[in-house]
Amino acid sequence: MQPTIKPLFSLTAADLMSASLVLVPADMSLKGAAHLLAQAGVSGAPVINNDGRCIGVLSATDFVHWMDREHLGPNACACSPAFWAAWQVVEPGELPDQAVRDYMTCDPVMVPGHVTLGELTRKMIDVHIHRVIVTDKHGKPIGVVSSTDILAAVARADQARPALANAGKGNGAVACEC
Repeated sequence: MQPTIKPLFSLTAADLMSASLVLVPADMSLKGAAHLLAQAGVSGAPVINNDGRCIGVLSATDFVHWMDREHLGPNACACSPAFWAAWQVVEPGELPDQAVRDYMTCDPVMVPGHVTLGELTRKMIDVHIHRVIVTDKHGKPIGVVSSTDILAAVARADQARPALANAGKGNGAVACEC
């Protein structure tokens, strides 16, 4: 596909999303999900039910929350959230065999592919999340837009500025395979 040039703020979730998805079945064990995420090199993924619909998100934050609930103590409370502590390091062998549905973040933020970059970023900031699930009209995940995907678009727009300015189009456009 020939890359096209789109202004940064015209980009949509469909333009930005990573379409190669890791999907976590809701009935998978937390240990299995940790292994799946580690093997894929991602820090979170949509959780799906038996129909393939997104019902939650499992992320590294959920593992830290599990550690917090299971190992909460005076030392955990005294630590600044800006730094990690030994109690926040998850040993895979310590993870419970219970299903992901018991530990996932419910009510995931889901958007259709036509949502703009501005709306995506507002949602992420308002809810304090690092990823938004892009779904089809049936609620099935078709992609994920992460904060890294958004930063990559900004970096591409910044890199394209000098070339576009020389061509008389200095509008912060981004080349994308839309």
